[in-house]
Amino acid sequence: MSSFTYGQRIERPLEEGWKFQKGDFPEAMEVSYNDRKWESVTIPHDWAIKGPFDKSIDLQTVAIVQDGEEKATEKSGRTGALPYIGTGWYRLSFEAEEINKEQQQVLLHFDGAMSEAKVYLNGEYIGEHPYGYGYFYFDITKHLRPGQENILAVRLHNEPKSSRWYPGAGIYRKVKLITKSKNAIEHWGTTVTTPYVSEEKAKVVVKAQTVGTVDSLSVALYTQEGILVAESGNVLSFEGEFETIIAVDQPNLWSPEHPNLYRLVTAVYRNGEKTDEVVERVGIRSLSYTAERGFELNGQRRKFKGVCLHHDLGPIGIAVNRAALKRQLLIMKEMGADAIRTAHNMPSIEQLELCDELGLMVIAESFDEWKKPKVENGYNRFFDEWAKIDVEHLVRATKNHSSIVMWSAGNEVPDQWGSEGVKRARWLQDLFHKEDPTRPVTVGMDQVKAVMESGFGAILDIPGLNYRTHLYEEAYERFPQGFVLGSETASTVSSRGIYKFPVKEYKTKKYSDMHSSSYDLEACSWSNIPEDDFILQDDQPWVLGEFVWTGFDYLGEPSPYNEEWPSRSSYFGICDLAGIPKDRYYLYRSRWNTEKETLHILPHWNWEGREGEVTPVFVYTNYKKAELFLNGKSLGTREKDPSTRLDRYRLRWMDVQYEPGVLKVIAYDDNDKPVAEKEVRTAGKPHRLLLEADKTVLKSDGKDLSYVTVTVVDKEGNPCPTANIPLTFSVKGAGSFKAVCNGDPTSLEMFHLPKMKTFNGKLVVTLQSKEGESGDVFLTVKGKGMKAELLIIND
Repeated sequence: MSSFTYGQRIERPLEEGWKFQKGDFPEAMEVSYNDRKWESVTIPHDWAIKGPFDKSIDLQTVAIVQDGEEKATEKSGRTGALPYIGTGWYRLSFEAEEINKEQQQVLLHFDGAMSEAKVYLNGEYIGEHPYGYGYFYFDITKHLRPGQENILAVRLHNEPKSSRWYPGAGIYRKVKLITKSKNAIEHWGTTVTTPYVSEEKAKVVVKAQTVGTVDSLSVALYTQEGILVAESGNVLSFEGEFETIIAVDQPNLWSPEHPNLYRLVTAVYRNGEKTDEVVERVGIRSLSYTAERGFELNGQRRKFKGVCLHHDLGPIGIAVNRAALKRQLLIMKEMGADAIRTAHNMPSIEQLELCDELGLMVIAESFDEWKKPKVENGYNRFFDEWAKIDVEHLVRATKNHSSIVMWSAGNEVPDQWGSEGVKRARWLQDLFHKEDPTRPVTVGMDQVKAVMESGFGAILDIPGLNYRTHLYEEAYERFPQGFVLGSETASTVSSRGIYKFPVKEYKTKKYSDMHSSSYDLEACSWSNIPEDDFILQDDQPWVLGEFVWTGFDYLGEPSPYNEEWPSRSSYFGICDLAGIPKDRYYLYRSRWNTEKETLHILPHWNWEGREGEVTPVFVYTNYKKAELFLNGKSLGTREKDPSTRLDRYRLRWMDVQYEPGVLKVIAYDDNDKPVAEKEVRTAGKPHRLLLEADKTVLKSDGKDLSYVTVTVVDKEGNPCPTANIPLTFSVKGAGSFKAVCNGDPTSLEMFHLPKMKTFNGKLVVTLQSKEGESGDVFLTVKGKGMKAELLIIND
């Protein structure tokens, strides 16, 4: 290994060469332990995603208080029915660089490990961290063998009844070694704030905490292209703390519309010699939350158009992958979302980096549980000892990401009742304020009556309301802040491509096939359809915006089918588990992305056996008026009606009688001129497969992904919306098969096997590049009675 140079900071990812085995092996901490028969894995890794699905896994008999349940019932798919429970060990043999232990320090850093991590190096206990979503690190300098082989061992353990959704299992985020001088900037030791921002000038304040002996600091700000913008010169130390202000003329401000970023270089010196340097990407922007003007970014009033995102990445599980995260965020951006809430967990660093780059504001959440339990073996077991540490680590690790505009101290915690909960809320908020006084703190509150009575909601910087739209007005009157945030909204349920008749608005409606209707009129007993939130935001200036539950379906929590099997993933998503947009996607896009045309018809038009029966048609569009035609005959014009709840944002033709053929809609502008049209055709028999890749060039890094949507079509190329056809997949060349998903929340087919049925005519295949291999990637898809289809992706 290369030797370490004094004054140089080196970050070395520990990705390859790991060994893994499920089960408990106490002797696996020892250097001499024989792990040759263990599975070889790459980090990040999720040991449970390959299944199989099994209803007996984490079978919970519980009353879900958050859902208003009073009687305990059996919940079979609550955590995804995947084998995340139990103990697993990871081992890594690595050679350490030559260093001088008197002058250098080596940190072992984890972005997250699920969960109850215990870490050993060369047979010695290093430390532990129980929270699966938390970032943590250890100083391993004295335990390290420089220039020699070292054995790192990590024990993880997941208890049953420790989560309300699929938490995953394993070292699912990055691990790295950080080698640096002992006279250096502390780990997570820089703080960057922008207290004054205008179009003409901005002040950037940089603070640094140092360790060892450091006597001066310099700061330089560059554009992403490397052009120097501003610098501080040398700043003298005050007991290990530095602070300097640099002025930036004509700053390029960060916003969702213009996510401008700079490169900040912070260096420290001892006796004129540089001993450490930290390079970060930062944005310049201002935040303001006031009763008079609501939320302002860079002095401009706006409302959050946000979605909540769970941490799983659908068929690839919880193992962090930058390409998969970017795909998710781009789909949300295309819909018009400008913000995400990391529900209900601390975000990955990759997710925050992407939000910085792409322009998405972030509510960074911390906990789903405090002292009072929601689940028997949840975070309540660790709260007293670890909550302060976890909050400190969250803020210190992520505070310089310009995308973060708010912290969330918790979600729907049972501590909302009683004075002790109020004290905990205040204590946590004070922790956040101490670490970062520049951002406000919220909590997602579902017990709105309780928090109005106890004062819980009144002490928060931002009162976040989860659902309970009927209580918004009262909460606004009772709370002193002068505004409320829809921290979790809608939870409308639907299954992609499934439509139920008669078309009515339902609460907790269940069907024998365990699907919910994509007419987007169904919700749970405690939730609502999108209109209820739209109206509040449009009509009430004191509502700061919303964060819809959820942007994507996720593994576990299959409401309203918590008690039925098989049902192992959610129905809340605007997109399904494969990432395919549901109809609801276009309802939100018609409202949020006004820059792009939206004209979407539902349902599909393949209804053999329903001839002559009433089959309502909805159109989601950003146009106010449209005319519907069936086989050339006009079925009338509809115009959005602000006075009618269900006609304010949708165009509806409720009395259409089905006949096969062509359903066409023509949209009109304010002058009644046709400006756009869309049609849906009755498809014939399935004939072939259409393959469309979201990315046609893959980086040869072994991590890049291409998502290929497979659609069943007829001879004329019309999608076959009811086709559920078994397919097989093979991949050759410079890529490999990663996963497949059809978006069916009741499917028990495994994601990692190269076979799966289409669900309502579609599924998505994920391909992964091979490290160091360039060239073409060949995907072949076969289906019974269909010609095999080949897609070539060029490296």
